[in-house]
Amino acid sequence: MNAKKILLGILLTSSISGFAQQNPYISVSKDGKKVELTQAGVSFLAQLPLHCIETEFPNKPNHTIETAEEVALSPKQLHPSFYGCLDWHSSVHGHWMLVKILKSYPDLPETAQIIKVLENSFLPENLQTEADYFSKYKLAKGFERTYGWAWLLKLDEELLAWDSPLAKKWHKNLQPLTQIIVQRWKDYLPKQTYPNRTGVHPNTAFGMVFALDWARATKNTAFESLLVQRSKDYYLKNKAVAAILEPAGTDFLSPSLEIADLMRRVLPNKEFGVWFNQFYTPEGLKNVLQLPIVSDRSDYSIVHLDGLSLSKAWCLQGIAKQLPSSDPRKKQFQETAVMFLQKTLPNIANGNYGGDHWLGSFAMYALNQ
Repeated sequence: MNAKKILLGILLTSSISGFAQQNPYISVSKDGKKVELTQAGVSFLAQLPLHCIETEFPNKPNHTIETAEEVALSPKQLHPSFYGCLDWHSSVHGHWMLVKILKSYPDLPETAQIIKVLENSFLPENLQTEADYFSKYKLAKGFERTYGWAWLLKLDEELLAWDSPLAKKWHKNLQPLTQIIVQRWKDYLPKQTYPNRTGVHPNTAFGMVFALDWARATKNTAFESLLVQRSKDYYLKNKAVAAILEPAGTDFLSPSLEIADLMRRVLPNKEFGVWFNQFYTPEGLKNVLQLPIVSDRSDYSIVHLDGLSLSKAWCLQGIAKQLPSSDPRKKQFQETAVMFLQKTLPNIANGNYGGDHWLGSFAMYALNQ
């Protein structure tokens, strides 16, 4: 490890007061209500996906082997674009993060390296192989359902929203994969009788949030209507949700907050307010606003709880936007979201690949909400 990485590691694991006051990687507003990355902080976080996107091993391929011949297939052979970062979905949201950084901070020292990495990942032949995977293998129809599907649409949306020749080229190349993912969503939602309410990858509400954002960004009204209707089918009548039981030991999503983050997109403000007032019990809401305890960041599963803090932060910020200014929960949610960020950001990139391969993109998404 070089001296620069050692220095950055020390800064990122310092106390929150020291982190906020002394290092050049984040800025905290004087009133303590806003946390932002500086350009140097963005450079630091960019190193995380830059390191892992082309790192094939260790790897958790999640491929269901159908024949003996498939045993010999490497992750890169199966997924020439998204083989790194331990698993397919983490690679996809690592790519989203690099696109976001390149679009928002075009003058970083890492710009040329980011473009080089993305140019390779977004080669049309690589992305066609990614798209073909979902039909080539009989049991691949449910691959990465629905977490990976959601992040793929978020990546597509980010490229679509960027008026750049590179983005236009990459977006065009991504379309075979995007369209097959959209079709998988359309095939699955009508037959998904019950939503998944866990705090990990298959969580239905989280996936539908990103899918709905994509549908609206691309003006795909048929897909939007399906998502809105299924959201109401699953969650409109939910009351007194069991949020007192959150979190489970490896959650990186809050099951209840993800539902609320979806329904704020589905319902008009006044209707959402009525729905939200019945959704939580006072005890459940109080519990959700507690900072998760992460006992061992070297454990690949327990470190998920740092991600839970970050996803809670973006959900709370979004929900607060929908609440009227007279609602005391608006300020409470905003302040709690900032607290989650302040307490969790110093733990990003602590030298444990179990967190380093994905937490940066969660931090970037939370800070951009």
